[in-house]
Parts: sequence; C-alpha cells; structure tokens
Amino acid sequence: MPAVAVLGLSLVALLGLGKGALLCLSRQFRMQGDYVLGGLFPLGSAEETELNHRTRPDSIMCPRLSATGLFLVMALKMAVEEINNSSTLLPGLKLGYDLFDTCSEPVVTMKPSLMFLAKVDSRSIAAYCNYTQYQPRVLAVIGPHSSELARITGKFFGFFLMPQVSYGASMDKLSNRETFPSFFRTVPSNRVQLEAIVTLLHHFSWNWVAALGSDDEYGREGLSTFSNLAHARNICVAHESLVLLPRTDSPWLGKVQDVLHQVNQSEVHVVVLFASEKAVYSLFQYSIRHSLTPKVWVGSDAWLMSNLVMTLPGIHQVGTILGFLQQGALLPEFSSYMETQLSLAADPAFCASLGAEQDLEEDVVGPRCPQCDQITLQNLSAGLVHNLSAGQLHYQIFATYAAVYSVAQALHHTLRCSTSSCPAQEPVRPWQLLDNMYNMSFRVRGLELQFNDTGNVAMEYELKMWVWQRLTPKLHTVGTFNGSLHLQNAHMNWHTPDNQVPVSQCSQECREGQVRQVKGFHSCCYDCVDCKAGSYRQNPDDLTCTLCNQDQWSPERSTRCFPRMPRFLEWSDPPVLLLLLLLGLVLGLVLAALGLFIYHRDSPLVQASGGPLACFGLACLGPVCLSILLFPGWPGTARCLAQQPMAHLPLTGCLSTLFLQAAETFVESELPPAWVAWVHSHVRGPRAWLLVLLLVLVEATLCSWSLTAFPPKVVMDWQVLPREVLVHCHMHSWVGLGLMHVTNITLAFLCFLGTFLVQSQPGHYNRARSLTFAMLAYFVTWVSFVPLYTNMQMLYQPAVQMGAILLCALGILAIFHLPKCYLLLWWPELNTPEFFLGQGPSDTTDGSGSGGRDRAQGEPE
Repeated sequence: MPAVAVLGLSLVALLGLGKGALLCLSRQFRMQGDYVLGGLFPLGSAEETELNHRTRPDSIMCPRLSATGLFLVMALKMAVEEINNSSTLLPGLKLGYDLFDTCSEPVVTMKPSLMFLAKVDSRSIAAYCNYTQYQPRVLAVIGPHSSELARITGKFFGFFLMPQVSYGASMDKLSNRETFPSFFRTVPSNRVQLEAIVTLLHHFSWNWVAALGSDDEYGREGLSTFSNLAHARNICVAHESLVLLPRTDSPWLGKVQDVLHQVNQSEVHVVVLFASEKAVYSLFQYSIRHSLTPKVWVGSDAWLMSNLVMTLPGIHQVGTILGFLQQGALLPEFSSYMETQLSLAADPAFCASLGAEQDLEEDVVGPRCPQCDQITLQNLSAGLVHNLSAGQLHYQIFATYAAVYSVAQALHHTLRCSTSSCPAQEPVRPWQLLDNMYNMSFRVRGLELQFNDTGNVAMEYELKMWVWQRLTPKLHTVGTFNGSLHLQNAHMNWHTPDNQVPVSQCSQECREGQVRQVKGFHSCCYDCVDCKAGSYRQNPDDLTCTLCNQDQWSPERSTRCFPRMPRFLEWSDPPVLLLLLLLGLVLGLVLAALGLFIYHRDSPLVQASGGPLACFGLACLGPVCLSILLFPGWPGTARCLAQQPMAHLPLTGCLSTLFLQAAETFVESELPPAWVAWVHSHVRGPRAWLLVLLLVLVEATLCSWSLTAFPPKVVMDWQVLPREVLVHCHMHSWVGLGLMHVTNITLAFLCFLGTFLVQSQPGHYNRARSLTFAMLAYFVTWVSFVPLYTNMQMLYQPAVQMGAILLCALGILAIFHLPKCYLLLWWPELNTPEFFLGQGPSDTTDGSGSGGRDRAQGEPE
C-alpha cells in the first residue's frame, strides 16, 4: 500500500515541527448530532502496578498510547463524516459521536458505559420500573474491541436493550441471545475462526498439536471450542494449558516456564495459540530468551496483528507464524483522511476553535485521551509508523467502519427514510433501533453483510503468514477460508530446511489397507495393523477393519470389498472332465458287454449268468453311470432331488439280479438236492422278475421316505470359499443317505454271504467267486466314499460322489461281466452247457475236452 507508506513519512515530518508541538486529537473525540453514537476504543494502557495495588474506586490513569485504538477512532470518524455528507443514507440528519478510552481494562470501561446510559443532557441514570420511554445520551454503542470487555458491557447494555456493535469481540458466548440480547459484531465468532484453524491442521495432517490459551474468558472458551472441534476431526491435543497474564512475581515466571517445557516435552511441532496479545508477548519473550525449538504457531486474530508482538526483539526465532483474519474491503482514502486529521490536530487555529466547546464530562471521566495530545517526534511510537506503512490494521479499520454503517442503516429503516428525506417523528429510542437490526442486511464498500439470528456476520477469512523482511514481519495472504480451505502453497515460507512443510504427528500415516491400533490415551499414537481377508479399511481414520458384507470378499490389506461370484462344480472343472472321460469308458464297456450278451443270449454262458435277467442287470449299470450327469452344473431343486434316486434305483435293479444268481449258487452247493428244484422255480422265470420289481419298489419307497423326511435343498454357503459363494445341494442328514443305501447294502451283503464260502465244482464255471469279488468291490467303494467325502473340500464333494458311483459300476462290470465277455470272445470253446450249466458228465476223456477244462480252470473267471 504505497499511499499508506507515504502517510507514514508525512506523519513523521508533520509531527516533527517542534519538540514542544502538541496535538489536540482528544478534543475531536466528541461531536454533536441529531443522534449520537457512543464509542469504546483501546486508546491507552494502564500501568500494571496501578491495577494490582488498587484499593479505592478512584480514577485510573492510562498513560501509554495504543496506536491501534487511535486508528480505529479515525475509522469511526471517517464513517460518520461520510454518512453525514451522504444524500441517500439518513438524508437531512446528522450523526454525532461520544468516544472514550477503555484502557483495555474492565474497571476503566464501566465509567464511560455508565455515561452512555445516563439520561440525555444529564450525567445520571434514573431508576424506573419501565424504561420504554427512557432516552439515554447515546442511541447505540460502537465497541469495545475485546471479548473480555464485551462480556461485561454486553450484559449491561442488554438490560436497557441498547444496540452494541463490536468491531473485535469474537467470543462465541457473545452469540447467546438470552444473555446478550442487544449485542452485534462485524467480525465472525471464534467458532468460525477455530473451524478454519482445525481445517488447516487437517489439511496438513497435523494431528499431534499443543493448544495454549490466555488465562481469561477469551482463552478458556477458545481452548474449549478448539478441543471439541479438533476431537471431531481426529486431531489429538497432546498438551493443553492456559498462559497466565504477565505479572512480575517469580511464581508466574515459573508457570510460563512449565508450560513451554511441557510443550517441548510432548514433541509437537505445531502449537495453536489462542490468547490475548499480552499473554502471547510474555510467552514468546520467554521462548526467545531460552532459545526453545522453533515451531509452527497458529494464532488467533487477537494477537496476529499485534504491534506489541510483532516488534518483540528476536521474534523471528520462534518459527513459522500464521493465522486467519477476517476479510474486509480496503479503504484506500483512509490514509489521506488520517493525514488530514493529524494536520488539523497540529493546526493551532483549529485547536483554538475546539477550545471554545467545553467538555462537560472531563470532571467525571477526565481527559478523553491525554496521551493522544502528547505525540511528538521524540515520543512517537515506532509501532505507529510501522502499522501505517505495513497496512496491518485494515481488517479492524474496516470492521469499525462497517459497525458505524450498520447502525446508520438500522436508523434509516427505523425512521422510514427514503433516499431523499427522513420524515419528522419522535426521537428514536435504543430498543426501537434494536428491533430493526435483527437479521438486517447492509452494504459497505461493495460487500453485502447481514446480521444473523445471533448478531454475527458471515465473512470470508484470509490465511495470513508472517514473512520477515530483515527483522520486521509482514502479513502475506497465503489462502482463504469460506467454509472450505484454499491455499497458495507456492507462497508459503516455512522455517524448516528446504522450505518443507513441517510434520507434527505422533505416528506416521498407515498404509493402504491398514488401521490404527491405539497406544495409550491419544488416538493419534498407534500401531498400524493389516486388515485381514474379508475385511477392509473404510476410512483413513478407522480404528478397526470393517467386515465385508456376506455377498462380498476382500484380500488382505484392502480398502474395498468385491462382489462374490457364485461357485459350483462346473463342467469345465478338471475333476469333472476326468470323470466324464471315465464315464465314457465305463458306459462304452457297458454297452459293448450288453451288446455281446444280447448277441449271445442263447449261449450257455449267458444262460448261466441269468439270461434276460443278466442283460437287464447289465443294462441297469448304464443309468447308474449316467446319473452322475446330475451333479455338475448349476444346482437346482429338481437336480438335488433326483441325484440320489437316479443313482440308487438302477443300482438296486442290478444288485437284485446278482442276488438271484447268488441265491441259486448257494442253494446248488449248500442245500439238499430236493431244495434245488424249488429254488429254481422261484429264482427263474416270471417270479424272478417279480422279485426284482419288488426290490426296486422297496428302494423307491426308501428313496421317497428319505426325500420327504430329509429333503436336500439348494444352499448358498458364504463360509466355505474366501472369494466366492458356494452353491450346492445340501445333504440334510447322513441318515437320509443311509436310507437310500439300505436296500443295496442288504442285497450286496446277502450276495457276499451266500457266495463267500461256496466251493466250486471241478470242471464248472465258478459264479460264486466273481459274485464275491464284485460285492467286495461294492463295499470297498462305498466304505472309502464316507471318509473321502467328509474330508474333501465342499466344492468337490459332488465329484467324490460321482467317482464313487462310477467306480461302483465299474467294479461290478469289470469283476462280474467283463470276464464272461472275455470268454465269449476269446474262449468260445468253453461256452458249453457242461461248463456253465453243469449238464452232462463232469469229466470227459477226450483230449480236447480235458485240455479245454484245464485251460478254463487256469484262466481268470
């Protein structure tokens, strides 16, 4: 701001007219008008010893000048003069003002507050039951600048419902309409500023910070609000404490030392400092003196622009300083206005004209700002020129300027003024003005501002960073905040080597697919644990892995879940392909054997094997083998119900034919000859077919009973496979499977029992031996099936059952039927009634017959 820099040089030249030249600034703090505004500004500061040793309620002197307060007074004066010269805002009316020094102390602020509430043209406050018609000296109050003072004056003015617009008090408690019904402000509340600070910390992943606040209402509330907001964003406050306001006693120095020692001990690199400028000054002063480790200091607006802090020797050693300041419109003519006012204050003729008007309140409140009149070149504050040249105060200047315009706009509405005139009516009282200020919108220098229900205005924040030019810092804008944070990273200067963003974390960020396992009391100190398969890390701040839904899966260290695909025994699976090859082999052998038997159906060998019954039993092995085609593919209800009956019913037909041959063999070898004819009549001919049908019906009944009592059903099992859902036919109970095997097991056992001990007759075909080994193959197959099935992965259990069915059929075929086929093809000379049916002499004398019998006994049967 070049114009402001020129003003600084002009001010030095102007005030250097002579060593004894005095100003008459204090006499410009009062001006008459149709409506008068009261003003509370931090023009001076009191001596600490005077406050600590105060024993009587007398006046307090504030000899030290505050440059900030002087600028804010000039901002109010400029706004009032603009309004008085306006033809559209309060046309025809004139605003006045009555400004006092608060000395930044509550005890000093109370006296001018009482003066504001005194009855017009009086210095006393009357006591009434009803103050509706009460007309105080001022219509509204601008100020004070600090939250501590506003908490006192806010309740006081709230009793009379006098509007009070602060240009600097930002405590969130002041938004309470029950406690402070007439309080407004042209700065956002601390909550908005703290939300911006927490967003900044979260952006840089600073989740391990310290929080310090001044030992007053401002600092305590700020720390409390910050802790709540930080906790909601998973930011850990490693150390939190209050910084006592400066005193000269040694216990205070010890407590400041303890605070900084604990901050360093916590190994944080970012400190949120929400405190008044005096507390910050003493804290930094001690930090510089003891050369403590540089850190990132995130400050509040209460001290971020403080001339007291910025001019502290060695302040550049503390590290990086940044914070948020509310955005405001620039007032480019303020520098020239300030120059004009100081010129007038140095003009003896102008000062003489002011002397004619006597300040009636001086005998009560004393001179309004005696230190303002003592400004000369010799005692000019270095901070005054510094603030002018650096332009650090335009935020507070604009807030003061906007506060005046808010009252003027409310008065304009209350008086029902137009853009050209204001109708004459009775004087406006404070409570009438207050009614028009609720939710009022007003425009100031192109900015549209509005008071919400709590008296706050919504304004954008600018992120400011201290950038040192030599030993003097300047505020550079490096970002904005209007609900979301926008940074200019290229413009940020850090105190770290290579200008790297500092890291302030108790533990490093976990990698993808890991969650934090908290150690101790702080959630930011943790170990990283991998998420197991079937779970995932949903959010980076999660402390536990989230389980995937039942229809989803995830690998280890995953950040998402994937949908599970259905899995069942497919036709393309290798075990199924091998079983299909085996099926083709067995089915081909069955068909070949059946064709050979049918072709030789009248031969002794086929007749000895049962004739048509043998062909029927051999044909039954075909459906047995084909039943395995029900197991692969998508399981359906019909498939599940048909799988077991389709395998066991034809197997019963096969075994029943073998049972008839076993019975005939047993009777012929073990029972008296008289029984043979009777048995032959029952196991041959139509009665044999009736017995086979009866046994098949028994098996059908057992299958129906099993399917009714223990019905299999299609089940989607989510537990068996890690990445897929297994769709399979669930066997309800082993009892149901056992019922279907009862008939076949019984037939196989009777066959084995009836042929196991049968002695073969010399020179005859041994049917007993082939039946015995065929039944042994049956039992070995199904006994082996049980442990193999129970221990096999569920996906391949149907394949085990397919294999058992095929092996059972292959065992019967290979042991009982194929040897006969071998004899039919390669030993046709043995296919005689004597050898297979036992007809004729058992022993022949010709060489060919004997040789044939001997060969037959030596060949596999």
